[in-house]
This record gives sequence, C-alpha cells and structure tokens, in this order.
Amino acid sequence: MAQPAAAPAPTAPAALQQWTDAAARLQAQTPGPARAADAAPEGAQAAPDSQVPWQIEDEKSGAKFAVKVGRGVLWGVVALAAITGIRSWIWAPAPPKPAPTKVDSGPQYPVQEAQAVAARFARSYLSWDENDPQARAAALSRDMPKGFDTTSGWNSKGRQQVVVVQPSTVSVLGDNRARVRVDVLVSGPAADPAAGADKPADKKDDAKKDDTKKQDAKPGATVTRWMGLEVPVVQASGRVVVTGQPGIVGVPGNGPSVPAVPTKSNDMEFSDKTRGVVEEFFSKYATGEPGSVAAPGASIPALPSGMTLGTIRNWTVDEGSGTDRIGTAVVSWNVGGAEIEETYRVKVTRVSSAQAERWQVSEVHGGLTP
Repeated sequence: MAQPAAAPAPTAPAALQQWTDAAARLQAQTPGPARAADAAPEGAQAAPDSQVPWQIEDEKSGAKFAVKVGRGVLWGVVALAAITGIRSWIWAPAPPKPAPTKVDSGPQYPVQEAQAVAARFARSYLSWDENDPQARAAALSRDMPKGFDTTSGWNSKGRQQVVVVQPSTVSVLGDNRARVRVDVLVSGPAADPAAGADKPADKKDDAKKDDTKKQDAKPGATVTRWMGLEVPVVQASGRVVVTGQPGIVGVPGNGPSVPAVPTKSNDMEFSDKTRGVVEEFFSKYATGEPGSVAAPGASIPALPSGMTLGTIRNWTVDEGSGTDRIGTAVVSWNVGGAEIEETYRVKVTRVSSAQAERWQVSEVHGGLTP
C-alpha cells in the first residue's frame, strides 16, 4: 500500500508571522554585529515570542500635543488670576442699574409761540380808532383763521391805544387748543359820569356813582389802566392761530402772601468800619465812575444818568469772617424830581498791598435776596 504523504511542517500563525517579519526588518536597519537571524537558514522556524527583540519608540500621536496644550491653559489661568484677582472670581460685582426708560410723550405744546401770537392779537384787539376802523380789522386778520369776521365785536366808536403787552400763563386744554392770559396796559379817555344818565336807576347805578366820585380824572382826560385778556388759541397746520373772540378779565389787586426774608445777625463793629467805603462807592455809582473805587477786577456798570445820591440810610454787615463779607445797604436816590429808597446786597472784599490794607466793594445787587 502506498504510504500516506508526510504532514507538512507546522508554520507560525499568520498574525505572529507579521510581527516577526517586522522585527526582522527593524534588526536589519540597526547597525551592529550580524544577527543570528541573518545566519539562519531559509525555511527555519521563527524564534519564539519571548526571544523577539522589542524597542520602545517615542510617542508621536496627539496625546503628547494635548499634554502641552493642557499645560499652556493651566499657566494662562494662573496669569489671569494674578491680573484680575481671585476675589473678583468669587465675589462678582453687582450688575449696573439699568438706565431709566424715557417715555416719549410726544411733542410739547408750543408755549412761546402761543404767547407771541396772543400778545400780538391782544395789542390789535384792544387798539381802536373810530377814524381808521380798517386798521384794527387788518391787524386782527394776521392771527385769526381765514374767513373769520374781524370787524365783529366792536361798534367802530372811540379811541384807545395799547402801551404795554405782557403775555402770561398758557393753559393747555387738549386737542391742540390752549388759553393764553395776557396783561395789557391801555391808554384812553376817562369814563364819562354822565353816560347812561337816561337809564332807569337801580342798585347797580348807585354803586357806580360811588366809584365815579373816586375818579380824579375829568371827562375826556386820558388815563391808563391795566386790563387782563384771555385769548383762545389752537395749533393747526404748523402754526398757532386765535380761534375766536377773547374775554376781558380782571387783574389782581395784590399778590399772595410770601415767606418772610430770614433775618441774620449783624456785625455792628465791622459795619461802622466799612460805612465810609460804601458811602464813597454809592456816590460814584451814579456818576458813572464805580470802577474808580471798586475792588480790582470788579465789573460794575454805572447807573443811568440823572440820579444823585441822597443818603445811606442804613448799612449792616452779616456776621462772618474771611476776605469777603456781605452786607445790606438802604440807599435813597434823587431822580425825576423825587426821592426813592432802594435796597442792595453789597459784597466788600479785603484788598492788600505792600503799603496798606483796605476794604472795597466787589459786587452789588438789588433786593434782599441773599
């Protein structure tokens, strides 16, 4: 019988063969004495795993780069902490308060334009001349809507002139409408006491008789008086116009009560010491030469011509110290054939030189306001 073929020699597994081939190539590249593997005959079995010569290589992957990046980040954090302070990381500052929200309430009413229109209209409305009635109508048409009858409301009689017009408060009524108060000083003939004598007498006529007795002006004489006028206006098409006839109202006879001016303690010794300085200043004040006796650098305009000093009726200086002192001067002036009394707040300043030291006026203001 034929003998069975001999079994082939055992070979290394494929995975092991790849590693041994790689080791052989590595040894061939390394200089040195010949390796035992070079002398081994072809076909010899590879050395076992324990005899494979392995060599540690430097790591070339991204792990080493990641380590370097981590170290850089760490040192960056340390540097930032040194600059900004660790405390600011733990106790953060309070957030800033939000800015207040501005609410746009829309365009405001043109108060100044309304006052100007009402003042011009008041001058036209309270001025009349029976010899030239068209002049009044033409003046009123400037501030009234087109098509309005500017001749109504006046019987085309009499004569009156406006001397002064003073616009006052503007009361906004809504819908672009407002009411403007105007005070007007007018000049015209005095009232005739005999006017209306043919009318039936009543209680109102008796009251008018008492008022007539109080009038010093004779019939036909020219008198001046204040009149109040309230003018209705409206803003339309980019301008303010008068919407119709105004109404004459009264002018207050006196003002409201106000707080009293606080009193201050006076330095009577210093007041006596500087009285001559103040008298000299006021004597030059009206002559146009206040700078000749005022403190250096002071700018005090001269009073109008025609005024002469009467007397310094009172001069007191407030308690205090320093190189600047404030006092109150009550002065009488002769002007226009009359004597009038005025009150001033005066600042005196100490001026020193190598030869002497003196006090001079540096500021002067009218009234008692500090």
